[in-house]
Amino acid sequence: MPIRLSQLFLRTLRDNPADAEVASHQLLVRAGYIRRSAPGIYSWLPLGLKVLAKVEQIVREEMEAIGAQEVHFPALLPKEPYEATGRWEDYGDNIFRVADRRIPKDAAGKPEEFNYLLAPTHEEAFTLLVKDLYTSYKDLPLSIYQIQTKYRDEARPRAGLLRGREFIMKDSYSFCLSEEDQQAAYGAHREAYIRIFERMGLPVVPVNAVSGAMGGSASEEFLFPCAIGEDTFVESDGGYRANVEAVTTPAPEPIDFSGLPAAAVHPTPGTDTIETLVDAANQNHPREDRPWNAADTLKNVVVAVVMPDGERRVAVIGVPGDRDVDLKRVEASIGDHLGAAGEVAVEAAVEADLRKNPGLVRGYIGPGLSLEAPVLGEEGTTGLTYLVDPRVVSGSSWITGANEHDKHVFGLVAGRDFGWDGVIEAVAVRDGDPSPDGSGPLHTRRGIELGHIFHLGKKYAEALDLKVLDENGKLSTVTMGSYGLGVTRVLAAIAEDNNDDRGLIWPGTVAPADVHLVATGKGEEIYEAAGTLAADLEAQGLTVIYDDRPKVSPGVKFGDAELVGVPTIVVVGRGLKDGKVEVKDRRSGEAQEVALDAAVSTVVERAASLK
Repeated sequence: MPIRLSQLFLRTLRDNPADAEVASHQLLVRAGYIRRSAPGIYSWLPLGLKVLAKVEQIVREEMEAIGAQEVHFPALLPKEPYEATGRWEDYGDNIFRVADRRIPKDAAGKPEEFNYLLAPTHEEAFTLLVKDLYTSYKDLPLSIYQIQTKYRDEARPRAGLLRGREFIMKDSYSFCLSEEDQQAAYGAHREAYIRIFERMGLPVVPVNAVSGAMGGSASEEFLFPCAIGEDTFVESDGGYRANVEAVTTPAPEPIDFSGLPAAAVHPTPGTDTIETLVDAANQNHPREDRPWNAADTLKNVVVAVVMPDGERRVAVIGVPGDRDVDLKRVEASIGDHLGAAGEVAVEAAVEADLRKNPGLVRGYIGPGLSLEAPVLGEEGTTGLTYLVDPRVVSGSSWITGANEHDKHVFGLVAGRDFGWDGVIEAVAVRDGDPSPDGSGPLHTRRGIELGHIFHLGKKYAEALDLKVLDENGKLSTVTMGSYGLGVTRVLAAIAEDNNDDRGLIWPGTVAPADVHLVATGKGEEIYEAAGTLAADLEAQGLTVIYDDRPKVSPGVKFGDAELVGVPTIVVVGRGLKDGKVEVKDRRSGEAQEVALDAAVSTVVERAASLK
């Protein structure tokens, strides 16, 4: 049966919602696909569910094509498995914790503890299910998946379905004993993701990535290039692609510093910025070979790191003065340097952080408190972790803060006058930086993350004791792979990539219907012909939205058809007196008149070409 607009639960909007900033959010609400229930939480209406079902079906077909089997877990899960893996604490404020009625309450009526969570992801549940059912190497390799609603207490939900508190994901996991089987499972999922996005018409780019709090290695993200994307990735003309967090810097070779002069401290009043420092250096201490520039200075940036347990720790990062620090890149790896067991949050240090560390003199911070005790971390210094950019190699000479107000050190040599606790990728990647693999300069782009695949290794299997008997009858820990895909985010990305100033333009593979049939005019014969045409199209296996509203103007009907975004629009109206109907391509806007008795074959052929 066709979907009759006279009966469909749908109200389109002419104006954009006040809280909608991006095209996909605006159009999905205006065209009646979703409605906001709360910040980051949306209700799905009939047309939205039809598109969502088609997206899910494509995912299911490609998962099953590689032998993955579907399961389904509850969203409400006990905390014990998450405690075993450390993620009950690692997630911090990013998860919704709940307590059942049996938990004792305090005097204010609040639970004394929380014993459940709304799952943000299901590694623990998958691992325990396999542990419960499988005991032998003969049961492996195994790939299982689910399409399920997830929950994260997103601090700043925005962009509609692209960054919400409730969202739908496909998450799959592979369980293998051998590295060869795990590599095969990873490759199969990678190829399945490429096919999924191709079928949906999304130009998604696989890029190297980091695994973050999930753990593991061999990580790749699938990014949809888009100006509103929150992720930045790079690519070179030679084919290198990576999320900026995963980009490594080709470090210069160490320099022989045996002939370099000793470092000297000079007064530099009023030079608490790189610009003023360079000006003062050129005016008062000019070089003979060339002018000083920002790249000759060592900028020491103070960051505050919120550890998984909530502790706030301060660290200092030394970077060339011509580079800016990218806190997301810092966040991706600084936890390893600080011994963090899980995910950390990084932000610029505030005045309170500096007050707690009086050795840090704003605008004049250097690697050490004095040339006699130059290394941060040694007795007599600040005791803070000091990390440097890979460009700060042994033998490189710098102008940097002397840890005294209005003073800088000139000619401070790395490896001779100061050391460091570790090397960190901290600065923002910029256009023209060299590719790590030597394939040419990098170009930066913005993108939306739609999928992430990576080797988990044995992290969760060890934490939850997932072992099976191997061929020799010995217990062996299982190796896992993790493969996530944001289903609702994919739907939003399709809408973001397929629209114009009149509305949505769905690809044929995910459109809520194959045809949007519009009846315009007052004659009863128009509606009779349109109803017959709708039935004939449905008999050929097409799905039809039929605008049969009798007292709605043609302009409103045409506007709604273009807003809803079905790829083929058929109009039965004035041309009927000549035995013709109009078939319109929603994407190009091109329309053609065809004989009524040829309309079915024309539309069927067109619909097949769009799948």
